Amino acid sequence: MNAKMPAPFGVLGISTQGDFLSGIEFLPPGTPLLDPADSFTREVCAQLGRYLEDPRFEFDLPLILSGTVFRKKVWEKISEIPAGRTRRYGEIAKELGTAARAVGQACGANPVPLVIPCHRVVSGSGLGGFMHHGEGHPLLIKEWLLSHESD
Repeated sequence: MNAKMPAPFGVLGISTQGDFLSGIEFLPPGTPLLDPADSFTREVCAQLGRYLEDPRFEFDLPLILSGTVFRKKVWEKISEIPAGRTRRYGEIAKELGTAARAVGQACGANPVPLVIPCHRVVSGSGLGGFMHHGEGHPLLIKEWLLSHESD
């Protein structure tokens, strides 16, 4: 991890590879912070900070994404969802000719949440899951993010 920065719901762990963002992890509150390792990581942290202040902020970061062709298609669809809006797993699944559960699994495997806003994908009957969890702290983070964007 190249940096760990505070967030209203805990700590964000930032991983980069050269001048590419490769990962964002939601770490528990109280995780020790880590100053950015280089200028690119400082820029990633600055942009994440701007998003946490202004949910309409649009990221402009080069990404390096490891994932299957299918997951990358799901992440592309998710990236099209504007702040303050949501889409259902089933809607995205229908567009891609797959099952809602497969879309949910791809959301959970998203290496750069916030930049690829998987929190904007919900179930037909509520929030759905987040980070492969159906309850607990991950759902509190998803609720916070959706509330942050609806203001």
